Amino acid sequence: MSGFTITAGVSFSGGFTMTDGPAPAAPENTAAWFGGGYLGGGFFSSTVDRITFATDTDTASARGPLSAARKGLAAAGNTTDAWFGGGAPSSTSTVQRITFATDTATAAVRGPLSSGTSYLAAAGNTTDGWFGGGRPAASPFSTLSTVDRITFATDTDTASVRGLLSVARSNFAAAGNTDYAWFASGSLGPAGRTSTVDRITFATDTATATARGPLSQTRSNFAAAGNTTDGWFAGGNPAQSLVDRITYATDTATASVRGPLSANRYNLAAGGNETDGWFGGGRASSFQGLRSTVDRITFATDTATASVRGPLSAARYGLAAAGGIQ
Repeated sequence: MSGFTITAGVSFSGGFTMTDGPAPAAPENTAAWFGGGYLGGGFFSSTVDRITFATDTDTASARGPLSAARKGLAAAGNTTDAWFGGGAPSSTSTVQRITFATDTATAAVRGPLSSGTSYLAAAGNTTDGWFGGGRPAASPFSTLSTVDRITFATDTDTASVRGLLSVARSNFAAAGNTDYAWFASGSLGPAGRTSTVDRITFATDTATATARGPLSQTRSNFAAAGNTTDGWFAGGNPAQSLVDRITYATDTATASVRGPLSANRYNLAAGGNETDGWFGGGRASSFQGLRSTVDRITFATDTATASVRGPLSAARYGLAAAGGIQ
C-alpha cells in the first residue's frame, strides 16, 4: 500500500500484530583506551593512550590523563565510557571514568570500590562492570576473592559486593560477553599460581563463581580480550608469548593454545572489538626494559603469530585497557 508504514512492535486492533524483526547488531568498538601503568624508577603513569583500530599502525595518541597515576588497576566499559578501578600504590578503592566523547579531559572520579585493592581483574557488559580479586591494602601479600559490581548508570555510589570468586587471587585477567564473565588463572600469593577459570553469571551474581575448564598452564600477570563467543588470554609471568582461547559454549574444556604474541611479555593490557584484540605494553622480563609494543590478534586467524602494530606513546607495564566507540 503506497505511503503506508508499519512500525515494528505496534499492535493493531482486529488481531493483526507486527512483531520486531531480528535485533539490530550492537555497535562495533572502534578504539581502545590504555591507562595508567608503571614507568620504572619509582614513577607511576596517569597517561591514557587511545588506539584507533582503523589506523592501528600509528603511534597511539595520548588523551586526557587519569585523575591519579596508578599501576595494577583494572578496567571495564561499554561503548561510551570506561571505568578504571583500584590499583597501586597503596591498593586504592578509587574508580576513574573516561568518557570517550570527551577523552581529552581528565578522568572523573566516581563512587569507590567496596575496599582498596590492586592487581585485580574486570569485565562487563553494557550496563555494569564486575571487578574481582586483587591484593588488599592492609595485607599486600594476601589475595582477595571479593567481586564488586559497578552499575554504570549510578556510578557515584559505592560498588556493591556480589558473590565471591571460587579462589582468592590477584594478577589475573577477565573477558566476557553480555551474560557472563570468565576470570582466569592468576597468583595465589605465597601459595603460587593457579590455572583455575571462574565464570560469573551476571543474572545471578550473588552466587559464588563457578569453576570452569582451566587455562592450558598456570600463569599470572597476563591480559585478555574477547568477543561474544570467545576470550583470548595472552602473555604472562613467567614471561611468555602464550595465547589461550576459551570458547564460551564449551568452557568446561581446557583452553586451547593459539598462535603466540610477537614476543614474550607480562603485565600488559588488552582491548578489542568483535573481530580483533589489541594487546599493549608490558615487560619482557624482570631484567629487561619496558615495552610500548602493541600486538593485534585477528580472531578469525588466531593460529597465526599476532601482528605488531603502532606502539603506545610510552613504554610501561601494569596498565589497564577497555574498548569503546571513539
